[in-house]
Amino acid sequence: MDSGAMWMRMKAHGWAYTLSILATLSVGILIGTVVSYGVKGKEGQKSDATPLTLPAPQQLSNTFSQIAKQMEPSVVNINTESTIKNVHKRRGQNPDDEDGGDGSGMDDFFNHFFGGPGGQGAPGGPGDGAIRERSLGSGVIVDPKGYIVTNRHVVEKADRIRVRFEDDPPGVQHDAKVIGTDQETDLAVIKVDIDRVLPAAKMGNSDSMQVGDWVLAVGSPFGLSETVTAGIVSAKGRDIVPGRQFQTFIQTDAAINPGNSGGPLVNMNGEVIGINTAILSETNAYAGVGFALPSKTVVDVYNQLTGPEHKVSRGSIGIMFDAVENPAIARVYGSGSGVTVSSVVPGSPADQAGLKVGDTITSVDGKKVTKGSELVADIASRKPGSKANLIFLRNGKSQETSVTIADRARLFAARLGDDQENEDESTPKQSKFGVMVRKLTPEMADRLDMPAGKGVIVQDVKPRSFAEDVNLGRGDIILEVNKQPVNSEEEFAKVESSLKSGQDVVFLVRSRGSSKQDGTIFLAGTLP
Repeated sequence: MDSGAMWMRMKAHGWAYTLSILATLSVGILIGTVVSYGVKGKEGQKSDATPLTLPAPQQLSNTFSQIAKQMEPSVVNINTESTIKNVHKRRGQNPDDEDGGDGSGMDDFFNHFFGGPGGQGAPGGPGDGAIRERSLGSGVIVDPKGYIVTNRHVVEKADRIRVRFEDDPPGVQHDAKVIGTDQETDLAVIKVDIDRVLPAAKMGNSDSMQVGDWVLAVGSPFGLSETVTAGIVSAKGRDIVPGRQFQTFIQTDAAINPGNSGGPLVNMNGEVIGINTAILSETNAYAGVGFALPSKTVVDVYNQLTGPEHKVSRGSIGIMFDAVENPAIARVYGSGSGVTVSSVVPGSPADQAGLKVGDTITSVDGKKVTKGSELVADIASRKPGSKANLIFLRNGKSQETSVTIADRARLFAARLGDDQENEDESTPKQSKFGVMVRKLTPEMADRLDMPAGKGVIVQDVKPRSFAEDVNLGRGDIILEVNKQPVNSEEEFAKVESSLKSGQDVVFLVRSRGSSKQDGTIFLAGTLP
């Protein structure tokens, strides 16, 4: 059959586009074996064509493959199951919006971390009033005894956690228990009890990494276990979530997708230099920008979570400041180099030491501080109960004071939404609503089409809390509580602390993803 007849037959079968390239390649190869410069060769005539030869097999650069073989046994697939309540529709929501999402970039804005609401879910039994939700993630073995590091969001709210190792037969999984979690860094440690020594990965020092260094990401994107992707360190010290003072990330262009979360980012020595945590994408899929929590942070958190108390303790003096340095603040307050206080928690060590809004802290125990991150790192590393000497500027004059370091988790209990024990009178009470809120930054207000300085945004909701019962969700903007405006964390906490069990609570809310034209709604209930 000639090529014209073949082509007509393909078109008759509807294959023209799919196979046209293949047909062209086939014909080209056929002609190449028969035709030489358009002249048919004679039998027995010597050709001037140089014979093609194959080179001897040789090993090209195999660094990536060696690291992959070394790391894959240490990387695990994590499967979690959890039971969540059915989410009732809110008045004013789009009836086609099944999971409360807005169908825009808001999901990326609030679900930086994989496995957010509306993940891989399966309905529970008829009439059980709950949804059985399943999610997948990754983890890395760091101790042969079965200790595994992953992300907190991979295992939080899980009723059952199961781990699959590389050499497990299909269908075999091992139950794991949570050793400890840290909300501030989104890290968790889980453990599998198993009667054999497990292959532990080697930890590296993230401080040694430079922009442009090669890295590999290992994990189970979309449930595809033992997947390895390559890229470089695109940037260091990225602050991707405003207000998260303990989350500065390594940015990489190694492909990271849902399911990679909790897996390792590895250097060319086969060492773990980060835990893959988040992506920046308008589609919730890989777009070339991924983030890993540095191993320096991971090691510190891991050692505390595996310690006797199984929790991370950080020091705090109870102040707030602008996360983004602004020269205008220094010019107005005449502060020069230092950290200018924008808020003081009532009853905190800073309050008791006499610090006020507008003071600029310039040194701690004789060590200069020029940025907020330096101050936080110094204070957070100190043990609660220890003392520190601060030098600060007030109205251009240098002053000195001594502060007693407090436990950050207890000091900011209402803001973090954590349960605390053994609280004293000087410590703000734990959250009654079970919700963590944050003041809207100008950038967030602009993106959300909100007036600057109005309302607080819901950052997290505790399971089985009052906030969850009344249907508050991440990304909602609370404008008022019982007719009282709440435009900062402090105002919100003040209103919250004044309410008692049995009282009615009414939130005036602009729902996540809604616009000004959509208006606001009430969410209400009675405090248990």
